[in-house]
Amino acid sequence: MTLTSADFSAIWLTLKLASLTTAILLVIGTPIALWLSRTRSWLRGPVGAIVALPLVLPPTVIGFYLLLALGPHGFVGQFTQSLGFGTLTFSFAGLVVGSVLYSMPFVVQPLQNAFSAIGTRPLEVAATLRANPWDTFFSVILPLARPGFITAAILGFAHTVGEFGVVLMIGGNIPDKTRVVSVQIYDHVEAMEYAQAHWLAGAMLVFSFAVLLVLYSGRKTKAGWS
Repeated sequence: MTLTSADFSAIWLTLKLASLTTAILLVIGTPIALWLSRTRSWLRGPVGAIVALPLVLPPTVIGFYLLLALGPHGFVGQFTQSLGFGTLTFSFAGLVVGSVLYSMPFVVQPLQNAFSAIGTRPLEVAATLRANPWDTFFSVILPLARPGFITAAILGFAHTVGEFGVVLMIGGNIPDKTRVVSVQIYDHVEAMEYAQAHWLAGAMLVFSFAVLLVLYSGRKTKAGWS
């Protein structure tokens, strides 16, 4: 038994979704994480809680409210329709929006921890050398927080690959458009095609183990355990 063209299509769509989601999260998650690691504002708690919500909320709850917001009667859906783009529900763009929100804590929190670990001393030294904020970020913060960026990218990518509830609620099950690997496995099981499900599920299992192995091996090396 081998993978079908529908399986390969689902794999390609999943990799495309995970890559785009990770790139977007690194761009928007970096300033959020940096702010959370430095601010003393009372907003730090509420913002941190909002970012971490996907860790405790069932994916179907997030998917349901996104479906309402992105749908034709939701505030986002009405806005996109007014711009002539239609609605984002049951589209790849909708999957990206849902994936960004659902995977956000897996990118923001590692970055926040990395920024917090830097401390204030390197930034104070950069300030005494009259470095502007951009120079400080690219010359000081970014190199020192590189392990955090790597961890955030890996976790964000892997978490997006494994999504099911959110993508099913927002995107449905449209071949070559919104049917990702997790949904494809569900389809195989529903059709009692267990051999096909084993191929995809096994690949997901190997992928997940490889991701965790890379992360834990990296932490062991950095800690000086040998």
